[in-house]
Amino acid sequence: MVTTKEKLSIHNWVDQMTEGLSVETKDFMQKCHLALTEENTIDYDRFIQFALDEMDEANENWTFVASRIFLEKLYEEASENRGYPLEETYQHFYPLIKKLTEKGIYHKSLLASYSEKEINYFASQLDKSRDRLFTYLGLHTLATRYLATDHDKRIFELPQERWMIIAMYLMQQEPEEKRAEYVVEAYWALSNLYMTVATPTLNNAGKTHGQLSSCFIDTVEDSLRSIYDVNSDVAQLSKNGGGIGVYMGKVRGRGSSIKGFKGMSSGVVPWIRQLNNTAVSVDQLGTRKGAIAVYLDVWHTDIEAFLDLKLNNGDERLRAHDIFTGVCIPDYFMEQVEKRGDWYLFDPHEVRQVMGFSLEDFYDEEKGKGSWREKYKQCIENENLSKRKVPAIEIMKRIMISQLETGTPFMFYRDEVNRKNNNDHEGIIYCSNLCTEITQNQSPTEFLQEYVKLDGTVVKEYKPGDYVVCNLSSINLGRAVPDDVLERLIPIQVRMLDNVIDVNMLPLPQTTLTNQKYRAIGLGTFGWHHLLALKGIEWESDEALKFADSLYEKIAYLTIKASMELSKEKGSYPLFEGSKWATGDYFEERNYTDESWRALKSDVKQYGIRNGYLMAIAPNSSTAMIAGSTASIDPVFQPFYYEEKRDYKIPVTAPDLTPETYAIYRRSAYIVDQRWSVRQNAVRQRHIDQSISFNLYVPHTIHARVLLDLHLQAWKSGLKTTYYVRSTSKEIEECEWCHA
Repeated sequence: MVTTKEKLSIHNWVDQMTEGLSVETKDFMQKCHLALTEENTIDYDRFIQFALDEMDEANENWTFVASRIFLEKLYEEASENRGYPLEETYQHFYPLIKKLTEKGIYHKSLLASYSEKEINYFASQLDKSRDRLFTYLGLHTLATRYLATDHDKRIFELPQERWMIIAMYLMQQEPEEKRAEYVVEAYWALSNLYMTVATPTLNNAGKTHGQLSSCFIDTVEDSLRSIYDVNSDVAQLSKNGGGIGVYMGKVRGRGSSIKGFKGMSSGVVPWIRQLNNTAVSVDQLGTRKGAIAVYLDVWHTDIEAFLDLKLNNGDERLRAHDIFTGVCIPDYFMEQVEKRGDWYLFDPHEVRQVMGFSLEDFYDEEKGKGSWREKYKQCIENENLSKRKVPAIEIMKRIMISQLETGTPFMFYRDEVNRKNNNDHEGIIYCSNLCTEITQNQSPTEFLQEYVKLDGTVVKEYKPGDYVVCNLSSINLGRAVPDDVLERLIPIQVRMLDNVIDVNMLPLPQTTLTNQKYRAIGLGTFGWHHLLALKGIEWESDEALKFADSLYEKIAYLTIKASMELSKEKGSYPLFEGSKWATGDYFEERNYTDESWRALKSDVKQYGIRNGYLMAIAPNSSTAMIAGSTASIDPVFQPFYYEEKRDYKIPVTAPDLTPETYAIYRRSAYIVDQRWSVRQNAVRQRHIDQSISFNLYVPHTIHARVLLDLHLQAWKSGLKTTYYVRSTSKEIEECEWCHA
């Protein structure tokens, strides 16, 4: 029970909580009257529930009433914990930073970088009215998981202060003469909910613990040392908060030789089970178990056992239920599936021994032909190489069975990914990350030597590989496009993402080196269905396809331009020369030929580009929730539903739900024709230099042929990856670190 500071009449209080909102307050006010105690106190939690009880499909405004009540609760708690009068909310920003720095919550760099005068100026920019933009679910999520507390979990930080702390932390290394301007601009973008930052950035920016990047991808070499080194590195990253992608395609298969002794290898399954144990044992900041996706090539001799890893039946000694799986698929496999041809499985170790090359190091440079299929056919024809022939469709059936039961494996179309690689002059992409939106160069870290120094210190030397890092942020299409702010928003958003690279504290030196080498970022979007609803555009329509094409081309143009402008100011990423950015191939491949694109191509050639990889669309359901919009590029699950966790059940409507928008939202995830979703992502993918977390929503009764046709359509349309196959019979628990 919380005592009101002023004895307002309940009528006045309800009027304040419902000001400007179209709601009928009679029943709500009566409940509130009855719930008041003799001391005229308000039980905020009960009043919030009263507001939520009023909510239904006909009126979403009650979520904002509940949010305002929750804000009053937060304001009172913060004022009591920080020791200032309630009416002075948001007037004590500098003391907050000082106190939480002394408590070891905030990073010392905030006070070291900014003067008290600067911080007081930032405090004057805090806009309390923007707290009213939150839905109840959005505010509840932000407050209970991301606002800074003391070590006793008492609320100290308020929503607008979290946005400002993020802005300050990301801009701390900017030149002093421009820094305040950038901080205020970043605050404008965040506080208006025009964009969100990735979950680790939202949680950790300005604080002493954790790091800011979402996901990491490592490559395992075919050696015992590499396997255990990768496991150790994965544990460090998981502890510090990050989803992990691991490519296992180089590791020898079951029955392979070890030091010339045939039949000795136990294959990849035991090592994947070891990663599974790491995911369970090393949790992420004490909040959830680790999240690891393991990828394997569809031609690997262990592929069948790999596809069974997450099934609920069979030998538990061959299962790994807590990891996620992904399959790396060349074009030739899909061709063989379509024509019901044969497929051959090989041991990668034996291929290296007999053939003198690694099959996974090649890809088809053109659709229908290329070096990968040439090498693959050489393997088939070599009589000295062990191989196993299976019908390609049988492997595909096992993929689809696992997808319908577990949601995985994810699909990674490796030829298309590598054909569109901006930096193919410096490497190859073997797999994607935990959420399938990141495609960047990879290579294993190589052990060089171990020796003892004169003082007895043991030194191990490694040659670092390309250890992929995902730095994510997303545009809220449902707010930024109607408010026409993309031209203003994207430059500050790209600057924020680029600064993540420099202020981040990554736990592994390989990740820091790769981050600096490519300066890769992943600018994405959410709120696509929300935006369609606001514009009255049906999901299953040519109009939606044309809109997706034009909108994402605009976003791509503005993002590339912003990175080019940053390159003018700070220099291009180290590997720019020889990249598709430098040669202009990036623009040619996408047929960007109009005058504005030609001018941008010329500018990039002259001034460089700051970031080697630029765009990726993450799942971002958590941060979309905070921003009050729809997740990623997905359709809504239902126009009205209940968000349920272990400790709450909250009613939620699709954003801006009205009789007009309901007509768009009613074609929800499991109703909408998935072929239209594939088409949308095909036109969208042209403008996204990395990839898209694209879910397929299917009924559990779907015929195998229909699901197969969706996969074939996705591959033929040039999609690089697909994420979950979400069946109506399977509730999927997913990682949140890629949510941006």
